[in-house]
Amino acid sequence: MPYTPAMSPRRRSDAPPGVQGDLFDDRDGQWDQSSEAGPLAARMRPRSLDEFIGQSEIVGDGKPVRVMVDRDEVPSIVLWGPPGTGKTTLASIIARRTEQHFEPISAVSSGVADLRKAVASAQERRRVARRSTILFIDELHRFNRAQQDVVLPHVENGVVTLIGATTENPSFYVVAPLLSRARVFKLDLLTQEEVVAILQQALDDEERGLGAGEIEVDDETLLTIANLAGGDARTALNILELAASVASGEGEDEGPTVVTREIVEESAQHPTLLYDRQADAHYDTISAFIKTVRDSDPDGALYWLARMLEAGEDPLFVARRLMILAAEDVGLADPQALPIAVACQQAVHFLGMPEARLPLSEVTIYLARAPKSNSAYAAYSRAVKDVERTRNDPVPLHLRNANTGLMRDLGYGKGYQYAHDYDGNVPPEQTHRPPSAEGQRYYRPGKLGNEARER
Repeated sequence: MPYTPAMSPRRRSDAPPGVQGDLFDDRDGQWDQSSEAGPLAARMRPRSLDEFIGQSEIVGDGKPVRVMVDRDEVPSIVLWGPPGTGKTTLASIIARRTEQHFEPISAVSSGVADLRKAVASAQERRRVARRSTILFIDELHRFNRAQQDVVLPHVENGVVTLIGATTENPSFYVVAPLLSRARVFKLDLLTQEEVVAILQQALDDEERGLGAGEIEVDDETLLTIANLAGGDARTALNILELAASVASGEGEDEGPTVVTREIVEESAQHPTLLYDRQADAHYDTISAFIKTVRDSDPDGALYWLARMLEAGEDPLFVARRLMILAAEDVGLADPQALPIAVACQQAVHFLGMPEARLPLSEVTIYLARAPKSNSAYAAYSRAVKDVERTRNDPVPLHLRNANTGLMRDLGYGKGYQYAHDYDGNVPPEQTHRPPSAEGQRYYRPGKLGNEARER
């Protein structure tokens, strides 16, 4: 029988009373984010660690999170990772297993009043029923410092145990005192094999998945979905569900629904690019781009350039980085690199996207292929060390301008040797630094390109 989106399993008869399928159902301390009448990704949310796929470094046998869950000894923790890697799922599994009261809050829709209400309830529960509370804050990074400070003293004195889920680096988005009282667990993007296993799990499950709908998907198509999802299980399941719906509409009334690679690609349109212009992906990707150009790999540099631009990065940001690269890493080995990078910035500013991709690509290749020298950067660093370690001596008198008679009487400009009066335009004995800073050689030519001729 062909699959249709309306085909979702009935609510299990053993479901606890009072469960409405809302995002934050509280079952006397139990919480479940799955919705058996909702999207496939919600229905297939693992109910136990045995169903959980991926993150073996923290949930595998004998690993920290599994031990905590099995013993129901959960300390304050922060789950950090990209979307679709299992943060909220782990929270829901803890909610099912714990004997503590589980209080969920979404930082997207909650504020200080909600936090204070949750803490007050936890204090009363602890006093009257001698029962502890786990406070789960989804999207923790969306709470500002003042909001996080509301929770801090109650985490410190044990009124609540915090479980926070965040897609952003906790070092930047979680206040230090709160972070110091929690263990941070990093969740990574799922591998291709793990995403395929999750998809196969959904295809086989007759109760919550697509197993009752006679859906056929070959291995190549599953790999295509995994590639398009980019390590995000939720995205992969959404693509599979949409493709199954499209295939059902194109197929016959009888027989299995066959999901092909072509249907998947038409349904998904574009792969999911994990990128945020204000967060870790932004800085990690530009770091990879810079280091790849520095290592003289034009193909690798073009890959990272395409990753940034196709994800919506500001092309002027990339142009600015190319100018820095030209000065810092190519430098005087090819003195034309900086003017070319400046011309690129002007072209990008004038053209805008998508045409800006052309000068950016051209200059990326040019800088990657250029000889490399950081002699100017290194020379300045050496000069800074002398500035920091020596006295702040006055400018030598012979290097000063004598703009007035008084200045001339005080010796300003006395003994100055005019460069053009000497052979080679270089005064033979003139000094150009205070005595305390003389003697140090800052600029040391590199071995490549133009500088090789100066050695």
